[in-house]
Amino acid sequence: MAGLPRRRRRRRTLGARRPGTLRAAERVVDARDAVRPAPRAPAVHPARGRTAAGHRRRPRRRHPQRRGHPDHDAVRPQPHRCLPLPRRARGQRRLPGRRRRTGGRTHRAHPVSDTFWAELAWVGDVPAAQVRIEVDDGVIVAVVPGTDPATGDERLPGIVLPGFANAHSHAFHRALRGRTHTGRGSFWTWRTSMYALAERLTPDSYHRLALAVYAEMALAGVTVVGEFHYLHHGPGGAPYADPNAMAAALRQAAADAGVRLTLLDTCYLTGGIGQPLGGAQLRFGDGTAVRWAERASDLRDDPMTRVGAAIHSVRAVPPDAVAVVAEWAARRGAPLHVHLSEQVAENEATLAAYGRTPARLLADHGALTDRTTAVHANHVDDGDIALLGAARSAVCACPTTEQDLADGLSPARALASAGSPLCLGSDQHAVVDLLAEARLLEMHERLGTGRRGSFTPAELVAALTHRGHTALGWPGNGRIAVGAAADLVAVRTDTVRTAGTDPAQIALTAGAADVHTVVAGGRTIVRDGRHERGDVAGLFAEAIDPLWEFA
Repeated sequence: MAGLPRRRRRRRTLGARRPGTLRAAERVVDARDAVRPAPRAPAVHPARGRTAAGHRRRPRRRHPQRRGHPDHDAVRPQPHRCLPLPRRARGQRRLPGRRRRTGGRTHRAHPVSDTFWAELAWVGDVPAAQVRIEVDDGVIVAVVPGTDPATGDERLPGIVLPGFANAHSHAFHRALRGRTHTGRGSFWTWRTSMYALAERLTPDSYHRLALAVYAEMALAGVTVVGEFHYLHHGPGGAPYADPNAMAAALRQAAADAGVRLTLLDTCYLTGGIGQPLGGAQLRFGDGTAVRWAERASDLRDDPMTRVGAAIHSVRAVPPDAVAVVAEWAARRGAPLHVHLSEQVAENEATLAAYGRTPARLLADHGALTDRTTAVHANHVDDGDIALLGAARSAVCACPTTEQDLADGLSPARALASAGSPLCLGSDQHAVVDLLAEARLLEMHERLGTGRRGSFTPAELVAALTHRGHTALGWPGNGRIAVGAAADLVAVRTDTVRTAGTDPAQIALTAGAADVHTVVAGGRTIVRDGRHERGDVAGLFAEAIDPLWEFA
């Protein structure tokens, strides 16, 4: 109280405490009926690096686990018994300073296992039985078929495949699902709706939407996604204070969903051959390829992210700019992706303007290499197929999108036979089911050729897994093998879709609904068909409904 002399503090024996007082470790309830932590050690001054003056005479805090500290043998801290707890209030999970003991039971929502055991696992190009997979720091360090499970192994049901790669994604297109099917039209009429959506997004709303999209991918078994990112700037093309704010939103969304990201920063300069950008397209452009390169150069890899480049298309990037983007990617050894011959109109415009096909134009400007992935390639001719195969450029097929937009069928078998590795993407996310994309790779060939068996089941699994990881700049991943990231997808073999299936042919019968468990880098992000973030449909509602509220 004011005016009274300060009484000298007296040491008390261990355990002595006046009734009604609280230890420093305990949580208290304040006058607003909210739980708050009690005071801790005094804050360090940000400039001087020592405690504030009011705390100079306090005794130094002792280590909480050493003998003599008052919290050494304390029970779990409790709020004051005379004060009511507000609803749903929780105390601390552990006492301060108490370390979690290694071994034994933990209190995490899901146990962390360094060893997985599968009744069946895809090892090499075939299923293997009773496979034990040992993991250290997110990397597979041992794969032992023909072994019984040991105590502590996490058992994975069904057949375990390597993590799936979604090699082509436009995350914001997911908000168009179920909103573009009125009347007749084509890719070009669909694009009008896409531009209207692009006008409405901000970094915050983009993060919410992309988080839901990437979580949906994880539910479908995807552990790495290639984001073909061209929504760079604010309305009218004005840069944000951080010119890569939209890219940062995507990076954070992928991390929050637990999947790896290859950010394919896209150069987009014209609204068509010889036409300026207009309307929503202004948000896509940097003005010149040099300015694109300057902005893209500020992006950096991190443990969960690779940065690559993309040429939107030869419609949107003039030939001299194609060379700039290709050189930027070559200098960094980065992946380079490009939309190629998705529409007949693109081929016709390119031939009229340059006298060459889009593939030939790319090859002539250094953009076809073994780091290049051509997306779609629906309308390539024999010469284009030979160019792509000779360069060992990958081709990313997106069958569900090509169905939805009436793009046509790609000559996938001819491309693969020429030397182009095939991978898969869900593109505009009319469907997010990479197993369906793999199956349609074969089914579209059957429709186009009248023959079955153009692709073996093992080739479909390769397109679903390691071919895509390589195309996205993660070579060596996408396999259940020593040295690969511990990306595992347990697919149930006992559902109405998969019961009775030969495990070697699972890619031709299973779908996203059959994915039970997904492990990404040794971390289980999906268990029993549920993402660790909970209600993904709810995430979509929160992200998409506001975008169309005033449409």
